[in-house]
Parts: sequence; structure tokens; C-alpha cells
Amino acid sequence: MTQKQVYSVLEQHDGFELRSYADCVLVQVIQRGDFISAGSRGFSPLFSFISGNNSKRQKIAMTAPVIQQPLGPNEHVISFVMPADFNAHDTPAPLGGSMQVTAVPAHLAAARSFRGSWSSTRFEAEGKALLAAVAATELKIKGNLYWSRFDPPFKPGFLRHNEVLIDLEK
Repeated sequence: MTQKQVYSVLEQHDGFELRSYADCVLVQVIQRGDFISAGSRGFSPLFSFISGNNSKRQKIAMTAPVIQQPLGPNEHVISFVMPADFNAHDTPAPLGGSMQVTAVPAHLAAARSFRGSWSSTRFEAEGKALLAAVAATELKIKGNLYWSRFDPPFKPGFLRHNEVLIDLEK
């Protein structure tokens, strides 16, 4: 079974969950292009990394989710979450200059889950709904929306588990 990013649900709100995420390590790559093409192109080098194309030639188990955050209209950071027992010091270095290892400290996030196919229109609509739901609370937003995909592309769209998230002030 695929290991998932570690978090605990602190509260249920109308339209989202308030979550506390544990420290984690991401391997990331920046890709240019629209939402779908950047996500697709970013997957390949990251999958190569966990398949052993790294400084230790170490194979690393696939985890979920794959995270995507836009940096601008045509630039996205695509991230794989390393297994929970990895830290930034023992994670192998990526080969080549296009990827980086990033330690992410424990943090709070609002998460809105939904099912369906991946499209920029769907992610934008769910993101707007999340922002509106958070705005109806006293929680304070920190940063920008990002998306988590939990399923492989060959899984039928109506069965896919996706989330839109935004980090919050503690």
C-alpha cells in the first residue's frame, strides 16, 4: 500500500478540514507550461529520481500525494513527498540541476477533498470554494493554493481522489 503524507485532522469545517501536517521532505522540480502539461512533465524526472536516478542509486517507495503549486500562469512546482522516515540529510541528492530536496516544517493547512478528473478549471473552482470557506472563519491564510493528486493517471477520473489546500497561520 502506498504511504501517504502524515497529518492529523484538527477540525471539520463547512467545506474543508483543518489539518496539522508533520515535518516532511519533498523532492521538487519546476516545470513551465499550463497546469496539465507541467504536471505531466514534472512527474517523469521525479519518478526517475525515486527509481534510483539519484546520488545513492537508491530506490525509494512511491508515496501520495503528488503536489503541484503554481508559481505563475505558466510555471509550476511539482513535488513528490518522501517516505516519512526520510529527512533532508539522508535523502539522496538529485542528479542534474533541475530538482531539489526541500525540508518542509510542520504546518497547518486547510484541505478540500474532491473526486474527479484533473483539469485546471476543476482545480480553480475547488480552490475558489476552499478560499471562500476559509474566509468564513477566523483562520488566516499563509501562501497560495496548491493541489494534491493521490491516484495514477490510468485510474478512471470519477474514482480519483484530489485535494486543494492552502497553508494557514498557526
